[in-house]
Amino acid sequence: MAEVTLITGGARSGKSAFALELARRKYARRTLIATAVALDEEMKARILRHKEERGDTFHTIEEPVRLAQAVSSCAGQSDVAVVDCLTVWLGNLYHHCGENESSIEQHLNGFLSALENAPCDLVLVTNEVGWSIVPENRLARAFRDMAGRLNREVAQRSRHVYLLCCGIPLVLKGAPLP
Repeated sequence: MAEVTLITGGARSGKSAFALELARRKYARRTLIATAVALDEEMKARILRHKEERGDTFHTIEEPVRLAQAVSSCAGQSDVAVVDCLTVWLGNLYHHCGENESSIEQHLNGFLSALENAPCDLVLVTNEVGWSIVPENRLARAFRDMAGRLNREVAQRSRHVYLLCCGIPLVLKGAPLP
């Protein structure tokens, strides 16, 4: 059975760099599943920085919506897939599905099922979005709540869970780093 590792934390806490380092340490054939979409110049620059950080040591799949299928496509191709990131993916679902909660739930449940049958080990990056003020509008609250549910469900299925704070990985579940 594939090993799932979840890395969570706040914005710019070092999650992506930590995920890439874990993959580089342990695996020869690596895939990065990127969920971000370059909708503006700032996001294009951010994506470019991430590409430069990982260099050519990862095969890249860009998939903003069909994450379960992207994970499944790694069968026979990769020892590990790093997914960066789940909360960006969830935001994409809200963009593509609108406020159709049942459609978002279908994507989420499909991804959770894919974790159970992952064709390779997975390192999943996500954000903690519920540690701040309560959002002022219904849609933002729905996103925050769904992100909390997604993180909780993935953590339950993960062998290792790390919280990144100020660039320091804290072990929440599983063995400490060697």
